[in-house]
Amino acid sequence: MAEVTWRELAPGVHVRRHEELNLNCGLVVGQERALVIDTRSYHQHGMELLAAVRELTELELVVVNTHAHYDHCFGNSAFRDSQIYGHVGAADELTRTGDTQRSQVVEHLRRTQRAEMAAEVEATELVLPFYLIEEDTEIDLGGRSVHLLFGGKGHTDHDLAVAVPDAGVVFAGDLVEEGADPHMEDAYPRDWAPTLLTLLRHPATEEAGIWVPGHGDVVDRSYVEQQAELMARLADRLDEVLAGGATGVDGLVSACRGLGLETQTLRDAAVRALELRA
Repeated sequence: MAEVTWRELAPGVHVRRHEELNLNCGLVVGQERALVIDTRSYHQHGMELLAAVRELTELELVVVNTHAHYDHCFGNSAFRDSQIYGHVGAADELTRTGDTQRSQVVEHLRRTQRAEMAAEVEATELVLPFYLIEEDTEIDLGGRSVHLLFGGKGHTDHDLAVAVPDAGVVFAGDLVEEGADPHMEDAYPRDWAPTLLTLLRHPATEEAGIWVPGHGDVVDRSYVEQQAELMARLADRLDEVLAGGATGVDGLVSACRGLGLETQTLRDAAVRALELRA
């Protein structure tokens, strides 16, 4: 197993990529406070992340959850003494689905012979973000500002991106995916492209050449533009077939083939498109 370490993307801006799920967490260090971006999958994972943060800074910590999926926020309990930011929709989603997410993860871990990790997840207290926002919000870290950006619906209905304008870095959460298809099970596939374009055109990101996806390798601006184009082509195909009165998943999947997306991704997108139209 390769050692998990911080990678400095710009002065005081770091990413830590974890072997499990290729998850990226971020750290932005100002003069007075530091911002942690996402907290991993359960309490012990969060504690490991906190220890790693403390290797780089002893400043007061602020936390942001990019969205309410377990792998990005179940480690919040390790940061309960910090201000934890999230979209209001993230808090609502965790309230509705947190226990269900936990049960599904525990079942999967037990089924794949990871009983110890399953027990850790089962014992983790769910701590919701409690500084809740609905629109773009600037946080002063002392000598450096970060911008929490809500561009619209995409991977979820409450994704936040984090822009560090003075460093030219954006932490995009799961609105950008590298190494795998964009995840569609809770997505808004017909809205995803406009959301990415809104973020790309935001004044806080217009000079950003470094984009950190929720999972996978760090990418550049052109990669995000290409993903926006892909999501736009997917939306156009879905719109065309839905406008023709299609009501079946198979028909939508067939119409969307050739985009370079896996069949399961297309199936998940089709299911969501039909659910959201209903």
